[in-house]
Amino acid sequence: MATITLHVNGTGRKIDADPERSLLSVLRDDLDLTGRKYRCGAGQCGACTVLINGQPTRSCITPVGSVAGKQIRTIEGLEQNARLPPLQQAFLDHDALQCGYCTSGMIMSGAGLLQKNPDPSEPEIIRFMEGNLCRCGAYPRIVAAIRKAAETMREARK
Repeated sequence: MATITLHVNGTGRKIDADPERSLLSVLRDDLDLTGRKYRCGAGQCGACTVLINGQPTRSCITPVGSVAGKQIRTIEGLEQNARLPPLQQAFLDHDALQCGYCTSGMIMSGAGLLQKNPDPSEPEIIRFMEGNLCRCGAYPRIVAAIRKAAETMREARK
């Protein structure tokens, strides 16, 4: 066990945990941030995606000790002034979710893409999102939601 300081959604949080324990389990079980889901446990599906220093990262295979001192952003940390950010609103508007199991990971990966490239083309979105799996097959609506969010964010910057 070690005392680890995590910077989650802009707040420093100290936890006592085995440094090899998964970030996903610490977020869900210790910090009660349950937005990301455990699905494959092997970093292949993307349901557990969070942003680490702005990069989409699979929290199920990330040892908590490796992210001490880094900026961790979860789906709970995207809210802006008690309002949904453009990407989450676009997911709702485009019905880009069905069962909802992959949605948090999809949104976090999409947020990482939009931070990196605020005006991605459809092929760029598809390529970037390849590691996120949706059992319901909502991919066209997910791509449309990311494109709409990018457009909304560009308009807001004008």
